[in-house]
Amino acid sequence: MGGSRYTRTPIPEETKEERDAGFDEVLRPYTAEEAVLEAQRCLNCAMPWCVQACPITQDCRGYIQLLAQRRFDDAARLTVRDNPLATVLCKTCYHYCEDACAMGERGAPIAIRHLKRASVELGRSDLTYTGVPRRGERVAVIGAGPAGLMAAWELSLRGYSVTVLEEKPFLGGQMETIPRYHLHGDELDRDLARVRGLDIVFVVGKRAGVDFTPESLLAEGHLAVYIAIGASDPRRLGIPGEQLPGVYSALEFLLAVNKGPEGVLGRKGRTVCVLGGGDVALDAARSSLRLAASPGSVTLLYRQGPEAMPAGAEELRDGTLEGVRFVYRRSPVRVLGTSRVEGLVVQATRAGPVDARGRPTVEAVPGSEETIPCDTVIAAVGERADLSGLPAELDLKVSAHGWPEGGRPDWATDLDGVFASGGKSVVYAMAAGSAAAAAIDAYIARKLGRSPIPRPEAFGGSAPPALPDGYGGPSWHL
Repeated sequence: MGGSRYTRTPIPEETKEERDAGFDEVLRPYTAEEAVLEAQRCLNCAMPWCVQACPITQDCRGYIQLLAQRRFDDAARLTVRDNPLATVLCKTCYHYCEDACAMGERGAPIAIRHLKRASVELGRSDLTYTGVPRRGERVAVIGAGPAGLMAAWELSLRGYSVTVLEEKPFLGGQMETIPRYHLHGDELDRDLARVRGLDIVFVVGKRAGVDFTPESLLAEGHLAVYIAIGASDPRRLGIPGEQLPGVYSALEFLLAVNKGPEGVLGRKGRTVCVLGGGDVALDAARSSLRLAASPGSVTLLYRQGPEAMPAGAEELRDGTLEGVRFVYRRSPVRVLGTSRVEGLVVQATRAGPVDARGRPTVEAVPGSEETIPCDTVIAAVGERADLSGLPAELDLKVSAHGWPEGGRPDWATDLDGVFASGGKSVVYAMAAGSAAAAAIDAYIARKLGRSPIPRPEAFGGSAPPALPDGYGGPSWHL
């Protein structure tokens, strides 16, 4: 391959003009030849740095080597063997594996996430999970986001009968807010089709504290309950005017766009201000552009400088290409308007002192207020868990990112048999669900006087899947 070994096989993607036209997927799949060519760049490192960086220990080195040999069906089987949400993750994961790829030291890292997509699309991935025989031992999971779905999969493979209760009328949690230019819409259905052979019952439209409680689930015969509700309650801006029509929370806005984009902003020609600096803010801004469809119509305001933005490099690059206008070091003061948003008053900020946790702060610059004309404001300033339906006796801890956790090392709460955890992204939430499932199995095993059950091979057989050769333990933290 010569010098080309350090150059990535280009990932096909839409042009600026194609993106302007709507919500079609921005990234297009590799052809078989492109996938093989990219996979053959892999060094097959003796120490699988990519696997060690993966929160769910996905054997990416393994499926890449199979793709390099054109063994597409084997690559698909290996990918979905350890990853029940592979079709979703191959388009949405933050690819921590690529950050750890040894090829990145001298050139471009292997396009691992895109090769995952190649494995599930070029190979046969419409398989059915089996697990071990059912024993009639019941566990309840509250929340059908990635943590809850992963825990349900892990537990059902071990032979548990799992009931997943979800407040919304759909499954997926915040995955349902991911814009269609990332996920075109049927990926979760394709992933869930593989669990049809497992003893998992999904119940939607049921809210904790109204239709059930953790205590009532235990009283009904569930041996354990896992709370995986995530952080879905938007933080408020706390400024005058945020109650006006035309002010949205980002998650509310993105969900509405996915369920029916033509009715969200109401008409073309809207002028939109998005507040925030993370990936959710970029998703809201990029989605607004596709709806507002006029140059310079979408402004993203962030209270710190560009170096501090938490959004990923891909989102920033694509937002810039598509025409998002970035304004840094601005903080909202009030929303103007009477019957609807008419503008946003902001003030300049500058670096302030470091807080008690060692984090940088910002402070307002006196006399720096200015008005930005707009008719829509979208706030992407973080979320927190809605704990209103959960008993105080659980003594839940709220993580820095807003989801509830049990206070003990295994995420057990103060109510015997109830566990809670979450994660900062889809794959980290899946890792939290996996660890919680192991903790729940260990708890039930102690209660029933038997040994814990390692997660078995997903397609039959009791032996747990072997970790990749050379794997030395995770290099990440939940």
